[in-house]
Amino acid sequence: MNPGPAPPQPFGTWSSSSPDGTWQPADETDPRIKAWHTAYRSFGTNPRRIRPSVDALGRRLAKKGALPRINPAVDSYNAVSVRHGLPAGAFDLDHVTGNVDIRYADGSEEFTPLGEPDAVENPKPGEIIYTDTAGVLTRHWNHRDAHRTRVTEGSTRVAFALETLHATRDGHLLKAAAHELRDLLAPHAEQTTVHCLTPARPDATV
Repeated sequence: MNPGPAPPQPFGTWSSSSPDGTWQPADETDPRIKAWHTAYRSFGTNPRRIRPSVDALGRRLAKKGALPRINPAVDSYNAVSVRHGLPAGAFDLDHVTGNVDIRYADGSEEFTPLGEPDAVENPKPGEIIYTDTAGVLTRHWNHRDAHRTRVTEGSTRVAFALETLHATRDGHLLKAAAHELRDLLAPHAEQTTVHCLTPARPDATV
């Protein structure tokens, strides 16, 4: 991904083996990606037109041989995402208003897509979104982030999110990914904390 000395092993292997024996990111044949496609269809989103973030990243890596370079924090969670086949994202907490919730949209919410500060969209009713009291933070669950809470090199308080739809099957991957991301971020942060949210424990304070 980057010329010069090889970074620690988080960037070194990918999620599934191709027929010729090389390692590739997880694709639509992988149960982790299939689960997200099924989830997207359940709330009316076509996952082959509007792809889950981990699917889109994996396809880009397979096609171009590299992930996009944004900034160290974003690059770190993108690398962890494709390595473990799990969606990842982040919010700059200094631009979050109130609590962050994940819920169904009612159609009245407003969303300004990352990189399009003058655009305004309305998620369709029933679409799963992340939101705060000021608006939508992600559309289609984890397809695209909002411009307002994007993570930049000037961000100082950031919440990172890693997700799985099958904790029983993939919980070990989620834990490994969370601790791997923490280890990548820790040398550059005053403090890092990992919270595990479940149906029995749906809230955390950060």
